[in-house]
Amino acid sequence: MLHFVKLKLLSVIILFCSNLSSDSFKYNHFNNHGSIGLINMPTARFLDESAFGFTAYDGTPDQKITMTAYPYNWLEASVFYTNIQDKPYPNYEFQDYKDKGFNIKLRLKEEGIFPSIAIGMNDIAGTGFYSSEYIVSSYGIDRLDLHFGLGWGNLNGFDDFNNPLVNISERFESRPSKFKDRGGSFDVNRYFSGKSVSPFFGISYSLKENMLLKVERDSTLTPGIMGYKDRNSQLSFGIDYSLKENFVIGFSIERDNYLSFRISYKNKKDNKRNYSYKKDKDYKSKNKYRNFINYVQDNGVGVNKIVKNQDGIVGLEVTQFTHPSLEILEEIILSAKIDSNIDDEILTNYKIVDMTAVQNFDNKFEKDAEVIYTRKRSSRLSSNTRLTVRPFIAGREGFLKGAILLENDNEYLIRDNFTFSSNLKYSIWDNFDDFIYPPVDTYPAQVRSDVKDYLKNFDRGIVIGRAQFDYYKTISKNNHIMLTGGILEEMFQGYGFEYLWFDNSKNYALGFEVFDVTKRDYQLRFGTLDYKNITAHVNFYYRNYSLIPFDAKMSFGEYLAGDVGTTIELSRTFKSGIKFGVFASKTNVSSEQFGEGSFDKGIFFTIPVLGDSINASWRPLTKDPAQKLIRRNNLHDLLVKFRPLN
Repeated sequence: MLHFVKLKLLSVIILFCSNLSSDSFKYNHFNNHGSIGLINMPTARFLDESAFGFTAYDGTPDQKITMTAYPYNWLEASVFYTNIQDKPYPNYEFQDYKDKGFNIKLRLKEEGIFPSIAIGMNDIAGTGFYSSEYIVSSYGIDRLDLHFGLGWGNLNGFDDFNNPLVNISERFESRPSKFKDRGGSFDVNRYFSGKSVSPFFGISYSLKENMLLKVERDSTLTPGIMGYKDRNSQLSFGIDYSLKENFVIGFSIERDNYLSFRISYKNKKDNKRNYSYKKDKDYKSKNKYRNFINYVQDNGVGVNKIVKNQDGIVGLEVTQFTHPSLEILEEIILSAKIDSNIDDEILTNYKIVDMTAVQNFDNKFEKDAEVIYTRKRSSRLSSNTRLTVRPFIAGREGFLKGAILLENDNEYLIRDNFTFSSNLKYSIWDNFDDFIYPPVDTYPAQVRSDVKDYLKNFDRGIVIGRAQFDYYKTISKNNHIMLTGGILEEMFQGYGFEYLWFDNSKNYALGFEVFDVTKRDYQLRFGTLDYKNITAHVNFYYRNYSLIPFDAKMSFGEYLAGDVGTTIELSRTFKSGIKFGVFASKTNVSSEQFGEGSFDKGIFFTIPVLGDSINASWRPLTKDPAQKLIRRNNLHDLLVKFRPLN
C-alpha cells in the first residue's frame, strides 16, 4: 500500500513538472537590484538572450537605478547606480553618498525534473557596499515558484551555517572588511569568503495574469555597512503588478521596517528581425530590369548598376544604409528577381557609402559586359529632429542630473562616398547649472574629466555636437579608407584617417587610425582650448562562431591624454540590431596614478528604437586615462553588418 502511495505521489509530481513556470517572461520580474528575483533576494531565473531591462527602486536608505542585459540565455549582467540616504559623501557631508557597480549571474543548470541552479556576484568591482555572492535554486509548479539559496557577504545576515568553502581552502575563512583601492577594482579574495553563510528562501505566486505575490526570507545584512535598520522580521512581502507585459510596478514591505517602491521595464527576446517584403505595386514595364530596380528600391535598396556578360550572367551592384544584415538584402533581391521574371544568374556586389563590403564580380567581369543600367549620381539631404534625454549620473552635486534636448541631425550626401553630417542641440530643460565641483583627478591631462564644464553650457542656446566631413573609398579589394575632418564630437575637433582590411569571407579584420585633435572650448561653438594631441591605434577585430558567439576588438596605441596602452572589447550582436558589450583598458598610467578603480572599464550597448538607435557607454568612473574619440562612424561597424551572424 505504501509503495502504491509513493507511486501516486511521484505521478502527481511529474504531472506538475509539465506545468513548470520555468523562465516565463510573464512571471519572472526584476527584484529591487535589477536581477530576476523576489524582493531583495535573487532567483535562478533568467530572461532569453538579447533581452534587456531597466529598474528604478526607492527604498530605505538606498535609491537605485539598474540596467540589466542578457547577452546569452545563461548570463545576466547588470550595472547599477545608487544613492545611499543619510550616508554622507566624503568631504561633501551635505549630500548623500553615491555608488556604482556591476552584478553578474550565471546559470549552472536548467530546470527539468530537478530545480534550476544559478550562481551570482553583486558589486564585483565597486566600493563593496553591496558586495555579496550567492548560489540559488528555483523550481516551478504551475503558477507557484519556489526558491532557495545561500548568501555570502551582504547576503549573510544571520550567521546560520559555517561557510562550507572553508573546508576547501583557508582563503575563504575571513572576508576583508574594506575594499581594496577605494573601489572600482576586482577583489577576488573577497568572493565567497567569510566564516559563515546565510540561507534565504522565498516563493512567488501568480494570483492573476498581471499580479504576482512574493514572500522571502531576507538574508540582507543589517545594519551592516549600508546602514540598514535592525530587522523587525526575517520576512519581506511584496506584490508586483504588470501595467503591460513589459512594465511592472512593485510594492514591498521589507523586514517589517519600511515600504519600498519599484518600477521596471523588460523587453522580450528579439533575436531576429523579420522583414516583410513590400510589393505595393505590380510593375508592368516591358523592361524586366526596370521592374526589378523599382521593386528593390521600394524596399530600401539602391541599385548602382546592372551589367550582363557574354555568358548571360548578370552583375548587380547595390548600395544601402537601412537594413541591418546581408540576409535581408539577399531576401529582397531574390523576391524582386522572381517578381520581375528574371531567370538569369545574378552575381551581386554590396556597397555602403561606396565601399564594397561583398564582392562577387570584379572589373574583369565587367570588361566585355553589356551595361544595362547605371544610376545617375546626385546629392541628397536627410534631416531628423527629435526629443532626447541626456542623463548625467554620479555627480557629487546630486543623485541624478539631466536635460531634455531638442536635437537635429543632418546628413548631406555630396557624393556617394563624400558626406557632411551635423548634430545640433538645444536644451528645453536641464539642471546642469548645479555643477559646481571640479573633478578629483585630472592625470595625465584633462580630456574627459571636465565634462561638467561642457554640460553647463547646454542652456546657452543652440550648441554644436558635431559638424564633420567624411570621405570613404575602397582602394582595392578588401582595402578601405576613411578621411574625416571637422567637429568630431562634443569635446574634440580635428582631422584624421582610418584604414581597414576587411574580407567578408573571413571572421577577422585589422586596421589602424590616426587623428590630430584639438580640445573644444566649453561654449560648444567653434572655439578651442590650448590642448592638442595626436591619437593613434592599431585595431584587430574577430567574430567567433563557435558554441559561445561573440565579437572581440583589441586596440593598441596612444589615447587622448597621451597615455599608451591597450583596450579590449567583448560584445554580442543580435540580428535585431541589439548589441551588448564590455571593455577594459590598461595604459602606462599606474594603478596608483589612476586612483580609484585602478584602470578604465565599463559597458556599452546599442538598442534600436523607432527607426533609430540608442548608442551609449557607461563606466563606473570618468577618468582621463584610456580615453578615445567618440566617433560617429568607423569602417568596421559600417561593413561588419554584411558578415553573417549565427
